[in-house]
Amino acid sequence: MKKTKEQARARRKLRIRKKVNGTEQKPRLVVFRSNLHIYAQLVDDETGATLVSSSTLVLARAGQTARANREGAAIVGKDIAEKAKAKNIEAVVFDRNGYIYHGRIKALADGAREGGLKF
Repeated sequence: MKKTKEQARARRKLRIRKKVNGTEQKPRLVVFRSNLHIYAQLVDDETGATLVSSSTLVLARAGQTARANREGAAIVGKDIAEKAKAKNIEAVVFDRNGYIYHGRIKALADGAREGGLKF
């Protein structure tokens, strides 16, 4: 039986989540991508709390032109890095959420690194 894209991503996601865990000092940077937007958030897995979040949706409402392409992903990465710096978070663990590390996911990670986050 052939696996669908969603099933393959779900399997990769489980494999990643077994290894990646966020703490208050080093939270997990989770990425979610849809056709219309790209979302990122910093999560403390010990308490289950979202510390910081950003997305093309939020940035578009704020007046920036951020679309769900590589440029928009890089802007979201820089924005989440700025918000993390404001909360004294410098190091994170990257959770690509089952997505392959290229294109928009890679652009978001590079933008976050450019913004000053350490992976």
